[in-house]
Amino acid sequence: MIVDLWNSFKKKQFQSLYLFYGKESFLLNETIRKLLTEAISEDEREFNYSVYDMEETNIETAVEDGETMPFLGERRMVVVKNPYFLTSEKKKEKVEHNLKKLEQYVENPAPFTVFVFLLPHEKIDERKKLTKQIKKAATVVEMNSFSEEETVKWIKEKAEAENVAMEKEAIDELIEKTSGNLMIIDKEMEKLCAYVGSGNELTTEIVKQLVARSLEQNVFDLIDAVVKKKTEEAFKIFYDLLKINEEPIKILSLLTQQFRLLYQVKQLSKSGYGQDRMASSLKVHPFRIKLALKQEKQFSASELQSIIKALAETDFEIKTGKKDRQLALEFLLLKLFQQEKKQSTSGIKA
Repeated sequence: MIVDLWNSFKKKQFQSLYLFYGKESFLLNETIRKLLTEAISEDEREFNYSVYDMEETNIETAVEDGETMPFLGERRMVVVKNPYFLTSEKKKEKVEHNLKKLEQYVENPAPFTVFVFLLPHEKIDERKKLTKQIKKAATVVEMNSFSEEETVKWIKEKAEAENVAMEKEAIDELIEKTSGNLMIIDKEMEKLCAYVGSGNELTTEIVKQLVARSLEQNVFDLIDAVVKKKTEEAFKIFYDLLKINEEPIKILSLLTQQFRLLYQVKQLSKSGYGQDRMASSLKVHPFRIKLALKQEKQFSASELQSIIKALAETDFEIKTGKKDRQLALEFLLLKLFQQEKKQSTSGIKA
């Protein structure tokens, strides 16, 4: 678990080699920040902390730095950004890398250096000799998203660090309002803890009052209103989004994403996938899967396909100028309600 990794930094349990990879930029950046905070004191960083971008600098330079004794400090930290030679991605290299030199370093890393590969990429190529070697020698952590359990644990620890008590219902409310977006949660927790102050409790009511619903959560509520045949509520959510200058095309895009997710979740559910496996397979936050599992039961697979087709047609009408953006979305919502009206007597969908 990523939170456990962060806790190992606090205990000063550092490894000589790390590989952090994944698409969740917040987790990648936060992990480096936490590691740096614990590994190298601020007054030593000028001499003992270096970052090398492999799109601009060759790997030999980073290796040589890693082999250099720390100056007036206990250890050195070297971060190797964008090591795309660990992926299957074929891109024109601006810089030539002597990977043999890196292989030798991985085989025998300097005991006084924390050497980190930081790769903002969904996958590593495990067929490559170098990748296999790093996997064997390094602590390798995938950072594509937090599990629901990790998100809850992380929020709890952030509250505790500020000496703020936080009930489980308040944590759930925060995750729901932010759609599990870690960067937003981080900023909201900073604001909420400052608001309640040290030694006080952060309640569900305070979260409801101070945290704005994310666009993704509003779109979920919009679909929920359609499912429950609440026409007035659905149009109120839509017009409220327009009032805060959300673009109709962006709302349409998120509606499309959500209905596609409902279809994918329905298919995977039929194949026996559990919530965590779905999240891993679809590279989607577990909280979104949890919400999708509630909604997909209200539609059959064919109904979801029809809706996705209607969304694509609306997108085409907007982009070709056949319909005004707002008008096109209004027609789409009416079409969705007609779809719901047709299926209202058939109950839960298979």
